[in-house]
Amino acid sequence: MGQLARTNELRDLMVRKQVEARGVRDPRVLQAMRFVSREDYVPEAKAPLAYEDRPLDIGCGQTISQPFIVALMVQALQLRGQEKVLEVGTGSGYGAAVLAHLSREVFTIERLPSLARAAARRLAEDGCHNVHVLEGDGTLGHPMQAPFDAIVVAAGAPQVPEALLSQLAVGGRLVIPVGQDLDDQNLMLVRRLAANEYQAQHLADVRFVPLLGAQGFCEQTTRH
Repeated sequence: MGQLARTNELRDLMVRKQVEARGVRDPRVLQAMRFVSREDYVPEAKAPLAYEDRPLDIGCGQTISQPFIVALMVQALQLRGQEKVLEVGTGSGYGAAVLAHLSREVFTIERLPSLARAAARRLAEDGCHNVHVLEGDGTLGHPMQAPFDAIVVAAGAPQVPEALLSQLAVGGRLVIPVGQDLDDQNLMLVRRLAANEYQAQHLADVRFVPLLGAQGFCEQTTRH
Protein backbone atom coordinates (compact mmCIF):
# COMPACT_ATOMS: atom_id res chain seq x y z
CA MET A 1 0.00 0.00 0.00
CA GLY A 2 1.36 3.44 -0.96
CA GLN A 3 1.90 6.16 1.61
CA LEU A 4 -1.00 8.27 0.31
CA ALA A 5 -3.41 5.36 0.45
CA ARG A 6 -2.18 4.50 3.93
CA THR A 7 -2.73 8.01 5.30
CA ASN A 8 -6.16 8.16 3.66
CA GLU A 9 -7.03 4.90 5.38
CA LEU A 10 -5.76 6.17 8.74
CA ARG A 11 -7.78 9.37 8.35
CA ASP A 12 -10.95 7.46 7.55
CA LEU A 13 -10.35 5.17 10.52
CA MET A 14 -9.81 8.21 12.76
CA VAL A 15 -13.15 9.67 11.70
CA ARG A 16 -15.07 6.42 12.12
CA LYS A 17 -13.54 5.25 15.42
CA GLN A 18 -12.60 8.47 17.22
CA VAL A 19 -15.18 10.95 15.96
CA GLU A 20 -18.35 9.40 14.54
CA ALA A 21 -18.45 6.57 17.09
CA ARG A 22 -18.46 9.15 19.90
CA GLY A 23 -21.50 10.99 18.64
CA VAL A 24 -20.31 13.54 16.08
CA ARG A 25 -22.75 12.94 13.25
CA ASP A 26 -22.83 16.15 11.19
CA PRO A 27 -22.00 14.84 7.69
CA ARG A 28 -20.28 18.07 6.67
CA VAL A 29 -17.99 17.96 9.71
CA LEU A 30 -17.14 14.31 9.08
CA GLN A 31 -16.40 15.07 5.44
CA ALA A 32 -14.10 17.97 6.37
CA MET A 33 -12.24 15.81 8.90
CA ARG A 34 -11.75 13.17 6.21
CA PHE A 35 -10.51 15.76 3.73
CA VAL A 36 -7.92 17.71 5.77
CA SER A 37 -4.53 15.99 6.01
CA ARG A 38 -3.84 16.20 9.74
CA GLU A 39 -0.24 15.06 9.27
CA ASP A 40 0.47 18.32 7.40
CA TYR A 41 -0.34 20.30 10.55
CA VAL A 42 1.95 18.61 13.06
CA PRO A 43 5.76 18.76 13.29
CA GLU A 44 7.40 16.36 10.85
CA ALA A 45 8.68 14.18 13.68
CA LYS A 46 5.11 13.79 14.97
CA ALA A 47 3.57 12.93 11.59
CA PRO A 48 3.41 9.18 12.37
CA LEU A 49 1.26 10.08 15.41
CA ALA A 50 -1.08 12.44 13.56
CA TYR A 51 -4.10 10.12 13.65
CA GLU A 52 -3.76 8.90 17.21
CA ASP A 53 -6.51 9.68 19.70
CA ARG A 54 -4.68 12.36 21.67
CA PRO A 55 -3.41 15.93 21.54
CA LEU A 56 0.10 16.47 20.19
CA ASP A 57 2.79 19.00 21.07
CA ILE A 58 3.40 21.49 18.24
CA GLY A 59 6.08 23.54 20.00
CA CYS A 60 6.04 26.85 21.87
CA GLY A 61 4.10 25.19 24.70
CA GLN A 62 1.08 24.66 22.44
CA THR A 63 -0.80 21.57 21.27
CA ILE A 64 -3.05 20.38 18.48
CA SER A 65 -6.24 19.04 20.06
CA GLN A 66 -7.28 15.42 19.70
CA PRO A 67 -9.47 14.85 16.62
CA PHE A 68 -12.69 14.20 18.57
CA ILE A 69 -12.46 17.52 20.44
CA VAL A 70 -11.87 19.43 17.19
CA ALA A 71 -14.89 17.76 15.62
CA LEU A 72 -17.08 18.27 18.71
CA MET A 73 -16.30 21.98 18.85
CA VAL A 74 -16.84 22.50 15.14
CA GLN A 75 -20.10 20.53 15.11
CA ALA A 76 -21.45 22.73 17.93
CA LEU A 77 -21.04 25.79 15.68
CA GLN A 78 -23.63 24.31 13.27
CA LEU A 79 -21.94 25.75 10.19
CA ARG A 80 -23.79 25.57 6.89
CA GLY A 81 -21.30 27.21 4.54
CA GLN A 82 -22.09 30.93 4.46
CA GLU A 83 -20.78 31.94 7.89
CA LYS A 84 -17.99 34.31 8.85
CA VAL A 85 -16.02 32.59 11.60
CA LEU A 86 -13.49 33.78 14.16
CA GLU A 87 -11.02 31.28 15.60
CA VAL A 88 -8.95 32.24 18.63
CA GLY A 89 -5.74 30.22 18.90
CA THR A 90 -4.56 29.23 15.43
CA GLY A 91 -1.87 26.87 16.67
CA SER A 92 -0.75 24.67 13.79
CA GLY A 93 -3.64 25.78 11.57
CA TYR A 94 -5.47 22.43 11.59
CA GLY A 95 -8.67 23.78 13.11
CA ALA A 96 -8.73 26.67 10.64
CA ALA A 97 -8.28 24.20 7.76
CA VAL A 98 -11.32 22.23 8.92
CA LEU A 99 -13.32 25.45 9.35
CA ALA A 100 -12.28 26.59 5.87
CA HIS A 101 -14.21 23.69 4.35
CA LEU A 102 -17.34 24.47 6.36
CA SER A 103 -17.72 28.25 6.18
CA ARG A 104 -17.44 31.21 3.84
CA GLU A 105 -14.58 33.05 5.57
CA VAL A 106 -12.34 32.36 8.57
CA PHE A 107 -10.34 34.85 10.62
CA THR A 108 -7.92 33.11 12.96
CA ILE A 109 -5.78 34.84 15.59
CA GLU A 110 -2.50 33.52 17.02
CA ARG A 111 -0.50 35.42 19.65
CA LEU A 112 2.81 33.66 18.85
CA PRO A 113 4.34 35.03 15.63
CA SER A 114 6.30 31.88 14.77
CA LEU A 115 3.17 29.71 14.97
CA ALA A 116 1.12 32.26 13.02
CA ARG A 117 3.65 32.35 10.19
CA ALA A 118 3.96 28.57 10.00
CA ALA A 119 0.18 28.12 10.05
CA ALA A 120 -0.33 30.74 7.33
CA ARG A 121 2.18 28.92 5.14
CA ARG A 122 0.56 25.52 5.68
CA LEU A 123 -2.93 26.86 5.04
CA ALA A 124 -1.84 28.56 1.83
CA GLU A 125 -0.13 25.37 0.64
CA ASP A 126 -3.34 23.49 1.45
CA GLY A 127 -5.40 25.85 -0.70
CA CYS A 128 -7.33 27.40 2.20
CA HIS A 129 -7.60 30.82 0.56
CA ASN A 130 -10.65 31.84 2.62
CA VAL A 131 -8.58 31.83 5.83
CA HIS A 132 -6.92 34.99 7.16
CA VAL A 133 -4.21 34.43 9.78
CA LEU A 134 -3.68 37.32 12.19
CA GLU A 135 -1.11 37.88 14.93
CA GLY A 136 -2.35 39.39 18.18
CA ASP A 137 -4.32 39.02 21.39
CA GLY A 138 -7.20 36.71 20.53
CA THR A 139 -9.04 37.49 23.77
CA LEU A 140 -9.88 40.87 22.23
CA GLY A 141 -11.29 39.28 19.10
CA HIS A 142 -11.18 41.13 15.80
CA PRO A 143 -13.60 44.08 16.03
CA MET A 144 -12.85 45.31 12.50
CA GLN A 145 -14.58 42.24 11.07
CA ALA A 146 -17.29 41.78 13.70
CA PRO A 147 -19.95 40.56 14.05
CA PHE A 148 -19.12 36.90 13.54
CA ASP A 149 -21.65 34.15 12.94
CA ALA A 150 -19.50 31.73 14.91
CA ILE A 151 -16.51 31.98 17.25
CA VAL A 152 -14.38 29.08 18.47
CA VAL A 153 -11.62 29.34 21.07
CA ALA A 154 -8.87 26.71 21.16
CA ALA A 155 -7.51 27.51 24.64
CA GLY A 156 -8.96 27.56 28.15
CA ALA A 157 -10.18 30.89 29.53
CA PRO A 158 -10.89 31.83 33.18
CA GLN A 159 -14.22 33.23 31.95
CA VAL A 160 -15.80 34.01 28.58
CA PRO A 161 -14.12 37.19 27.27
CA GLU A 162 -16.56 40.09 27.04
CA ALA A 163 -14.95 41.16 23.76
CA LEU A 164 -15.88 37.86 22.14
CA LEU A 165 -19.44 37.97 23.44
CA SER A 166 -19.87 41.47 22.03
CA GLN A 167 -18.51 40.41 18.61
CA LEU A 168 -20.88 37.45 18.26
CA ALA A 169 -23.80 38.07 15.92
CA VAL A 170 -27.32 37.67 17.26
CA GLY A 171 -28.17 34.04 16.51
CA GLY A 172 -24.49 33.15 16.50
CA ARG A 173 -22.62 30.51 18.50
CA LEU A 174 -19.45 30.66 20.58
CA VAL A 175 -17.60 27.52 21.70
CA ILE A 176 -14.96 27.96 24.41
CA PRO A 177 -13.30 26.01 27.24
CA VAL A 178 -13.80 27.84 30.55
CA GLY A 179 -12.41 27.26 34.04
CA GLN A 180 -10.25 28.94 36.64
CA ASP A 181 -8.55 25.57 37.19
CA LEU A 182 -6.62 24.50 34.08
CA ASP A 183 -7.12 20.85 35.09
CA ASP A 184 -10.90 21.22 35.29
CA GLN A 185 -12.39 23.08 32.35
CA ASN A 186 -15.91 23.17 30.97
CA LEU A 187 -16.33 23.21 27.20
CA MET A 188 -19.21 25.64 26.73
CA LEU A 189 -21.53 26.52 23.88
CA VAL A 190 -22.84 30.08 24.17
CA ARG A 191 -25.67 31.25 21.93
CA ARG A 192 -26.49 34.93 21.48
CA LEU A 193 -30.27 35.08 21.54
CA ALA A 194 -30.63 38.88 21.49
CA ALA A 195 -28.55 42.01 21.97
CA ASN A 196 -28.24 41.43 25.74
CA GLU A 197 -29.33 37.81 26.05
CA TYR A 198 -27.09 34.75 25.97
CA GLN A 199 -27.69 31.07 26.65
CA ALA A 200 -24.90 28.73 27.82
CA GLN A 201 -24.72 24.95 27.51
CA HIS A 202 -22.15 22.45 28.84
CA LEU A 203 -20.65 20.24 26.13
CA ALA A 204 -17.83 18.30 27.80
CA ASP A 205 -15.15 18.30 30.48
CA VAL A 206 -11.84 19.18 28.84
CA ARG A 207 -8.23 20.28 29.41
CA PHE A 208 -6.73 22.96 27.18
CA VAL A 209 -3.62 25.11 27.33
CA PRO A 210 -4.38 28.52 28.94
CA LEU A 211 -5.81 31.38 26.91
CA LEU A 212 -3.37 34.21 27.53
CA GLY A 213 -4.23 37.84 26.97
CA ALA A 214 -5.96 40.95 28.27
CA GLN A 215 -9.25 39.09 28.84
CA GLY A 216 -7.74 35.69 29.53
CA PHE A 217 -5.10 34.39 31.92
CA CYS A 218 -2.01 36.43 32.76
CA GLU A 219 1.13 34.57 31.74
CA GLN A 220 2.56 34.83 35.26
CA THR A 221 -0.46 33.12 36.85
CA THR A 222 -0.06 30.02 34.69
CA ARG A 223 3.52 29.36 35.78
CA HIS A 224 4.16 26.83 38.53
